Amino acid sequence: MRSDPGSPETGVERRDQQEAILKAAAELLAEHGPAGISTRAVATAAGVQTPALYRLFGDKDGLLDALGSYVFESYLAEKRGMEPGEDAIEDIRRGWNIHVEFGLRNPAFYALMYGNLRPGRRPAAAQENGEILRRLLERAREQGRLRVPVETAARAIEASTTGAVLLLLAQPEDERDPTPLTGLRDTVIDSIVSTEPAADVRTTIADRALALLAAVGDGRGADPLVDAGFRATEAALLRDWLSLLSR
Repeated sequence: MRSDPGSPETGVERRDQQEAILKAAAELLAEHGPAGISTRAVATAAGVQTPALYRLFGDKDGLLDALGSYVFESYLAEKRGMEPGEDAIEDIRRGWNIHVEFGLRNPAFYALMYGNLRPGRRPAAAQENGEILRRLLERAREQGRLRVPVETAARAIEASTTGAVLLLLAQPEDERDPTPLTGLRDTVIDSIVSTEPAADVRTTIADRALALLAAVGDGRGADPLVDAGFRATEAALLRDWLSLLSR
């Protein structure tokens, strides 16, 4: 890999060596699955000494993290390149489909990324995928379409996609029927989104605020808020907030 082993390693040489090691590791992964990935096997396949792996990647976890990013690059490129549509919910469905299709086409890579559980550690590629999902959900929230917080919605989608794909990958290849996943996708997404347009959602909030404001009264005479335990200043502040929401 280096023309003069005694000379200092350049940045280009370091990147080339990392690329060669990751390529060899990806080939081992595709052929043997995650069980075939050991530092000794990867070093042998890449034609380097085992200490080189530790020098370049820190430890085996660092190698696996880098490998996950390496093999998921095409998938992430597709997700990054998604042009936002007018309907954020349809974008979320498209993102779901891309995720599931990649997992079923690349079972060994997917098992490495999502089946190799290490509490407290998550591959950088999986983190980026989660960030892309949260941006899609944030757009849905801005359009008034989410009925739950962004993080709750993200957890529901991540749990259902990864769980379903891993369940299918655990079955014999000729028995992996992805058809039910479409129904699962729609059930999960429908449970976290509203079919009402954003304008209708804002109107509903205003109507509810107005109704609650009417129920608690103007605070003159007997004050139900004070009776419920609010201080007079807190009751006045709540009425101000409800008045703002009702506009």
